[in-house]
Parts: sequence; structure tokens; C-alpha cells
Amino acid sequence: MSMITERPASNPAGQPVRTAATESATSRRDARAVVAAYVALTKPRIVELLLVTTVPAMMLAHGGMPSLWLVAVVLVGGSLAAGAASVLNCYIDRDIDQLMRRTKRRPLPAHTVSPRNALVFGLVLAVVSVGLMAVFTNPLAAGLTLAAIVYYDLVYTAWLKRTTPANTFWGGACGAAPVLIGWAAVTGSLAPAAWALFAVVFFWQMPHFYPLAMKYRDDYARAGIPMLPVVASTRRVNAEILVFAWLTVLSSLAVWPLGMSMVYGLPTLAVGVALLVEAHRLCGRAARGEAVRPMRLFHWSTTYLTIVFAAVALDALI
Repeated sequence: MSMITERPASNPAGQPVRTAATESATSRRDARAVVAAYVALTKPRIVELLLVTTVPAMMLAHGGMPSLWLVAVVLVGGSLAAGAASVLNCYIDRDIDQLMRRTKRRPLPAHTVSPRNALVFGLVLAVVSVGLMAVFTNPLAAGLTLAAIVYYDLVYTAWLKRTTPANTFWGGACGAAPVLIGWAAVTGSLAPAAWALFAVVFFWQMPHFYPLAMKYRDDYARAGIPMLPVVASTRRVNAEILVFAWLTVLSSLAVWPLGMSMVYGLPTLAVGVALLVEAHRLCGRAARGEAVRPMRLFHWSTTYLTIVFAAVALDALI
């Protein structure tokens, strides 16, 4: 018995004939690829991390769970704002992204999205995000949202990132801004506890991003970006990682007396000790000239921030 396998219809040259079904399938694949490229421009992982700090700050400001409508507005507006900042960052950095192995597959250097379309997309997201915050929250929250986008793209990306090894420090204000935005959306003002949480995220960014810059040191050097691990000695990099890791933990503990209970304090103390141990381990190995695994501190710092702000949320509920 012979088996007969159906073959695609072919033209005299032996090439498959494009049918309505195959063209429709191709069109759907192309549409999904375009959507995926635009989503990639927004850097969803960064958006997710920023929102991890926003909602707990709102809960602490309210003393519990705010209205779900307000939370939804801030989540949507914050996501669009963070996405807008990331898209415009990709537009500005398209010249250096194509020089770095870590970023050369992003949509702009890969020519999946045109620079003009990316610029328009980023600006539209920015306008919509600020508009949402202005209409449904209050002027302070909307103003902070706009300021964070402008600072991240024009001050940090276009200027500081390319000119000073202190770029991560000065850029830290952008990453910490969602804490203030969330707090302002609830209260219309900023209290000492809001600034204390801001300090946690601000200082956290150095022990978080310096290990990433250590891993991709050659990439940054190739692109001419003066990240601290590219231009400074190992001793200087180690010193800054340790100083800012300690400042992160101390800032986290400084939140404790501002109306927080043991529900916040104990897990924050525990993960703070773990963060310091990991930071000292990395710097000790680097100082001795041993092989280092900087991404351990990078990933652990993400876990640290998540646990601290989860403790904020839990304490506010209880």
C-alpha cells in the first residue's frame, strides 16, 4: 500500500502557489511581528518593575487599598508613561544600540520599526499617559509623570548617559519617580514617607545597574558610553556598589519608624542583610581578581526591591 502525501499546488516553475489561505496566514504573522516589535520598544520588564513600586506606595499613602478605579488609572497611566519613556529612549539611543551585542536586536537597530514611527509612537504614549493622569488624578501626579518622561529622555538618555560616569546616579531619579507619582495620585501631596520610599529606589539603582554594566563592559566601551565600570578602577566600582547597597538598606530601614510595623520591618531587615552579603561577595571577588558573577547581584537586587515593596503593601493592608 502506498501513502499519498498532499503537496501544495505549484506553478510550472515548481514554486508553491500563493493561495488566499497562505496569504492570510502570512499577513497574520506579519501583524503579530509588528505588534511584538512595538511592544518590545516599551521594554515591558522595566514597566513591570516600576509598577511593583507604585501600587504599594499608593496603599501606604491611603492606609489600605485605594479605590480600584484610581489604582487602574495609575497603573494604565504609569504603564503608558514608562513605555513612552522607553520608546523615546530607544529612538535616541538607536545609534549606539546597533553597536552593542546586548541591544542590536532591538526593533530600531534591527530595522523592524522605522525611527519616525518609533518617535510618533513614543510621543503619542506620552501625551495619552499625561492626559490620563491629568484628567483622572490631580495636577501634581500629572506634572510628576511629565517631568519623569522629560528627565529620562532629554536629561538622562540624550545628555548624562553619554557624558558622565555618574549617569546611573543622576538617572536614578527617573526610576524612583513612580513612588512619588503613586503617592501624589492618592493624596495630592508628598509626605516624608513618600520621599523615604523614593530614596530606597533611588539608591537601589546603583547596586542594581552597576553589575549589569560590569557584565556588558565591552559593549558599553564599544558604544562609547562612559558607564562607571568602563572608565573607573575596580576599587572605585566596588566602593560605589558597597556604599549604595548600604544606603539602600539603611533607607529601607528608615521607612520602618514612619508608621510601619514588624510586618514591614522584619522581612526588610532579612532581605537587606542578604543584599549586603551578595554585594560584599561580588566586590570581594573583584578586588582579589577572581572570576565574578555580577548578574547574581543584579537579579538578587530585583528580588530585594520586590520583597521590600510587597512588605509595604502587606503592612498597609494589615
